[in-house]
Amino acid sequence: MGLIGPTDAASDEDGPARTPDGERPAIARAVAVLVLVALAALIPLLGPSVALDGTGEAAAPGVGGIGLLRTVLFAALCVPLGELFVHRLAGRLPGAPPDRARPWAPYAAGAGFVAALGLASVVSTGNLVPHSLGAIDVGGLYESRDGKLALVEVNGFAAAGLCALSARPATQIWPLAVVAVAEALRAHPAPELDPLTGSALTFVHVVCAALWVGGLLYVLRTLSLWGEARAAGVALLGLYARVAAVLLALITATGVWSTLRRMPPDTVLDQLTSTAYGRTLLAKVLVVAAVAVLALWARLRLRRAADPLTACSPARAEVVALGVVVAVSGLLTALPVPIRWT
Repeated sequence: MGLIGPTDAASDEDGPARTPDGERPAIARAVAVLVLVALAALIPLLGPSVALDGTGEAAAPGVGGIGLLRTVLFAALCVPLGELFVHRLAGRLPGAPPDRARPWAPYAAGAGFVAALGLASVVSTGNLVPHSLGAIDVGGLYESRDGKLALVEVNGFAAAGLCALSARPATQIWPLAVVAVAEALRAHPAPELDPLTGSALTFVHVVCAALWVGGLLYVLRTLSLWGEARAAGVALLGLYARVAAVLLALITATGVWSTLRRMPPDTVLDQLTSTAYGRTLLAKVLVVAAVAVLALWARLRLRRAADPLTACSPARAEVVALGVVVAVSGLLTALPVPIRWT
């Protein structure tokens, strides 16, 4: 994780310039990221058929594509919120290097804008996948609650992108918060029993998860730049780990509460195996459990290892597993909500 230093290019007499030592690892990391992103995309695309098999439930048209769009939307929230979060943490460390990893927030806002636009087009056609531009009724979005929320998300990501490119990128926190609120309201329609409670739980759940996922990603990217400033790196990773423990507790509490609101205690075990929503939720719980183990492993290394920064190895695996959680969450929001048995 040391700094990649410049190398002297060969002179014209010696032939073409040599590849810098750090270029191949950088390319390898980029290829690895692309492969992992492609594999994660398969979860919402192929997951519905597996989750629905044998349940007797019918999914909405285009459920795989909708799940993929929601995965992109969630990831687009994680990246900028995590960057803002880590900037705040690093600012609290005395003597921390000024270097920070290049922000991905503008790219995330662009991806979120496209995903939100795609979801809005589905809402405009009555939750049917539009097969032509003529089928999209933009004006109709203003006539329904879901349509208005979809427009809020589109505009929220557009505003976040502009803020990220401005002289004050920290202001993107406000449009991102609006997007999170809109997503929480969308997930709990008015006919639902006590929808405001459900929306509040979802908002806390989404924000905490975004800070956890995006924060860890940006911590690891920042540590790769700090090189010899190992003490500052250990301090940043330790500070993040302490906050992440609180975030995990909030995620667990809100997740359990939300589950019990949709699946009463005496039906949970049955619905976890007999409904598509329950099966996907069970898969998410298992992956989150694996993430918790990796987080604990990283924390133990951070405290007890001779070189505390060896904690970065399980932390990198944790980021990959968290990416799977985001993809499964995108699929979960696209599947039929389980029947509340009474």
